[in-house]
Amino acid sequence: MKLCPQCSRSPWPFVMVLFVDAIITFLTWLMLGFAGADPLEAAIGTALVFVAVGATLVHYVLGCMRRHCRHDPGKAHHHHHPGTVGVDRTTGGQV
Repeated sequence: MKLCPQCSRSPWPFVMVLFVDAIITFLTWLMLGFAGADPLEAAIGTALVFVAVGATLVHYVLGCMRRHCRHDPGKAHHHHHPGTVGVDRTTGGQV
């Protein structure tokens, strides 16, 4: 998924993904530890959760960044859902 140069420079969305992913992974590790799982099973389960949650959040963040990008002046006034009628917020008219 291509992003504009201004959006792709910002590391903060991906830092947030890593932060949320780390918290969920830590909670998974704690729950598997409290459940009495074998240490190898707990490590494998925790790694799978880290990869699955991280991939899902990165996919979501990239989609949001692409959808809400306002750096391309040609796309700024178009409605995001083709085939529906929207309101152009700059002029107050229909798109």
